[in-house]
Parts: sequence; C-alpha cells; structure tokens
Amino acid sequence: MMNYKGYIGKVEFDDEQHIFTGEVINTRAVITFQGSSVSELEEEFRLSVDDYIEWCEQDGVELERPYSGKFNVRIYPQLHQRAVVGAKVLGISLNAFLIKCLEDELNLMHI
Repeated sequence: MMNYKGYIGKVEFDDEQHIFTGEVINTRAVITFQGSSVSELEEEFRLSVDDYIEWCEQDGVELERPYSGKFNVRIYPQLHQRAVVGAKVLGISLNAFLIKCLEDELNLMHI
C-alpha cells in the first residue's frame, strides 16, 4: 500500500507487460498510475493524485476527500446486542468498541 495526501494506492505487478500498475482505493473517483520501477511507480502515484486535485480545482468539481469517518452499518439485532454488551463489559461507548474491533481486525491483516 502507498499513501500520499491521505489517498491510498494499491499496487499489482503485471508480469506480461513487466510493469507495476496501481489504483487509488479509498475514493469513488478512478485514479490510476503505473511504473516500471518502484521509484517511478511512487512518482506516478504522487503525480496522479496531484493531477486529480488540480483537475477538480480547475473544473470546479468538489474534491472527493478520502472518506469522512462516518458510515452507517446494518447488522442483525443479536449482533447489535452483543456489541452493546461487549462495550459495557469494557466500560467504553459502543462507538469506541466498534473502532477497537475494526482496528484489531485490520491490524491482524496488516492494513
């Protein structure tokens, strides 16, 4: 994973063309980049993000920021109840409990 100005790039290697290809994964906007070396890939990633920001400013398009930090989640009632109980056991709010659960799981995945 790559990070620049809050935009996260995911990279894959195309073994047929012998290049790295990447895409910004934390926006709905399609922002792609590629390079034949790691340094070229990093530079193209930064240029692609900067180009996106510049394009938005020039065309008067609202810049899509990488996620606001707010989202709605629908879960089944029993899980909701278990989460509330888990939060109370730890003496924290439901929001803090869910943040902890997400962080713990994402840390296991090294994300």
